[in-house]
Amino acid sequence: MGKVVAALSMSLDGFVADENDGVAELFGWYQNGDVEVPSADPRWTFHVTEASAAILRPALTACGALICGRRLFDRTDGWGGRHPAGCPVFVVSHTVPPGWPRADSATAFFPDPMTALEAAQVQAGTRVVGISTPGLTRQYLDAGLLDEITVSLVPVLLGDGISFFDGLTVAPIRLADPDVIAGRGVTHLTYRVIR
Repeated sequence: MGKVVAALSMSLDGFVADENDGVAELFGWYQNGDVEVPSADPRWTFHVTEASAAILRPALTACGALICGRRLFDRTDGWGGRHPAGCPVFVVSHTVPPGWPRADSATAFFPDPMTALEAAQVQAGTRVVGISTPGLTRQYLDAGLLDEITVSLVPVLLGDGISFFDGLTVAPIRLADPDVIAGRGVTHLTYRVIR
């Protein structure tokens, strides 16, 4: 079975979005370099530094399934039916939005995080299961099911917003020393969760 990995951009004060769910201050690094990194969907091509490409390329190609919450799914309009990583998307939601599921999209809906994770792991096989929301990251950390955390740390202080790790119920959670990749306007930190 592949690793379960949470990967999000985060402000220096620990937020993954501002108080209005905005991520503009955190996503600038996706377009601040000369190295073109295509995604699985031609609508999205990233232009990053060579250092950031070293983290972004594998993130886009190694993902065998992605789990997100309904809030992110709605904010992105379900990525138009196809996530940039090109993998199936497993949405944790108590309700299914109108028009979904769709025949042209590998998107499925699950009422609880553990069922979604089980289905995503079966789908991904030996590939990575990506977790893309802070609430689900916390739940999988609390359950001891997360293998790795990648924080793309952006040098900005948002002051308020959606915290990446607020509300952990099982703490402390110990992490190994990070692998560090310094990009432009971002430092990528990858931590293995110690069990």
